[in-house]
Amino acid sequence: MTTLTDKVLSLLGFAAKAGKLSYGFDSVKNTLLQNKSKLVLIANDVSPKSKKEVLFYSDKSKTQCMVLDEYNMETVSHAIGRRCGIISVNDASFSQGLLSAINVGRNLNDK
Repeated sequence: MTTLTDKVLSLLGFAAKAGKLSYGFDSVKNTLLQNKSKLVLIANDVSPKSKKEVLFYSDKSKTQCMVLDEYNMETVSHAIGRRCGIISVNDASFSQGLLSAINVGRNLNDK
């Protein structure tokens, strides 16, 4: 992958250290129900049932949700320092930066 995809992992690490993430299905669900989530990210190897449920709650709270096709749970877990495949980004600045990095990385991979 390009170094831009590394930017996504770096931003996730910074957000984790800043305490701006919620981890795991239950925590993310609660964050969504409280309308505190700005963005939800799902690793590519999360179970279909969990993906479906997270997408339901994201849609219900009108929060953008993305499946990170480029990253599995192991890669995401390494970046944030804990085993997890479903993450809520609870800060607008981090969510904008992550969306930008994800979209730039995907555009480069399309070429």
